Amino acid sequence: MESKESCPEFGLDRSIEEFENRKKYTHFDQQTLYEIPDNDLELAILDYVDYKIGEDYENKHSIVTNLSKGFQAVYTTWWVDAEVNNGGFNQYFWNCGQFAIEAIEGFRVIGARKLSELVKKAVESVIEEIPEMKKYYKLNTPEAFSESYDHTDLNKLDEQYYTLSEDLSVLRIKYIRANPHLFFVKEE
Repeated sequence: MESKESCPEFGLDRSIEEFENRKKYTHFDQQTLYEIPDNDLELAILDYVDYKIGEDYENKHSIVTNLSKGFQAVYTTWWVDAEVNNGGFNQYFWNCGQFAIEAIEGFRVIGARKLSELVKKAVESVIEEIPEMKKYYKLNTPEAFSESYDHTDLNKLDEQYYTLSEDLSVLRIKYIRANPHLFFVKEE
């Protein structure tokens, strides 16, 4: 009989539990930043930004854009990458495109200039498509979301994104380590 530890499900359960019980950062200072290992650094930044947003989703954009350019760059580029890799640019703009302008700058400062230009093209495409797409956004249903894919040219940019996509985690971590002053937060 297999032990519980050798079952794949148990390993997944343990991974989920470790993720849910990870240390979450509610402040950043020089010592905290230096103590976070590289493999935990991006998530620590994301957790901090999520902590700052809290439940105030209505003011999410202003909360994020009032953080330092460092936090903005990591947060916005991470979300572009997560959403585009999951469902393309159409999904990104459906779910969190409000940060596209900040992501353009974020990709540029972390050293992913081609992705910065591509996100800029995606923004231009979205602006052009507003008259056609607003009916789907207004409905805001899973069906409308699915149908919106048939009425956008963003899909053409997805393959370019996948081709251009570098190891963004490496670029973000390098950026954080090279610019630690952008991640120190004075206590309020």
